[in-house]
Amino acid sequence: MLVLFADTDMDLTPSVAREYGYHLISMPYTLNGETFYPFEDGRPVDHKAFYDTLRGGALPTTSAISPARYVQYFEPHFAAGDDILYVHFSAAMSATFDNMHVALRDLAEKYPERKLYEIDTKGITIISYNIACEIGEMYKAGKSVEEMLAWAEREVDHFALYFFAEDLRFFHRSGRVSGLSAFMGTLIGVRPIIYTNEEGKMVKVGTERGRQNAVAHLLRRVREQGRDLDRHRIVIGHTDAPEIADQIAEALRAEFGASLNIVSFPVNPTAGGHCGPGGVGVSFYASHR
Repeated sequence: MLVLFADTDMDLTPSVAREYGYHLISMPYTLNGETFYPFEDGRPVDHKAFYDTLRGGALPTTSAISPARYVQYFEPHFAAGDDILYVHFSAAMSATFDNMHVALRDLAEKYPERKLYEIDTKGITIISYNIACEIGEMYKAGKSVEEMLAWAEREVDHFALYFFAEDLRFFHRSGRVSGLSAFMGTLIGVRPIIYTNEEGKMVKVGTERGRQNAVAHLLRRVREQGRDLDRHRIVIGHTDAPEIADQIAEALRAEFGASLNIVSFPVNPTAGGHCGPGGVGVSFYASHR
């Protein structure tokens, strides 16, 4: 039997994970000295409260999970005779996958016949969610792991993500995006436009002055790069900016049709803490990233 895994940095909630058959790996974050494991530690994920805490001056941090924790996730399935397909956020963004491969080397000695396959979405949050849902639909339809891997090889780079941030202090601290002048950018209201490239890294591709210009930039990207929008979901993620997410959804439906499959939700705290409150992004099927 093949078992699916994904992680919480991909914005899958337990209910969405159950819909597609995913087991979730919880990616932690630390805020005000306390470490949280989303959906695992028994505490609800209160997105509004989290982003309000950031507005109050708190700066969260994230960390890789240990090899032992990966063993806890994977070993029961190997012991039961199952193979695993792990659809995950970009390996280029975190050292956590080094720890995962340490765990897999240990598990290979105990379960030499078992296999773990990987699909690197080469992104995080809503682009990873978008890809995971497509793979989940294939899994539910009974596709083989070889078919899903082949699909990913062809299609992952056709899913794009563009987003902007309101307060650049968070990116400046995390170092996830290079070339940002956090202090001056925040002062003068400049919003960088960031995308995830084919290497799975976040790269600044432009700047816009003011929120509405940033929104217009995202819509232009969908207009210029989008392909088969009526056949794939469009995912809008926000870091406690639902009114802007709704504005983008309305503009997309007005231009491309009311029947578009648009999904919108707040970004998970572990990933959203790197962006800070007030950011919005859109993921869509595209000619290229």
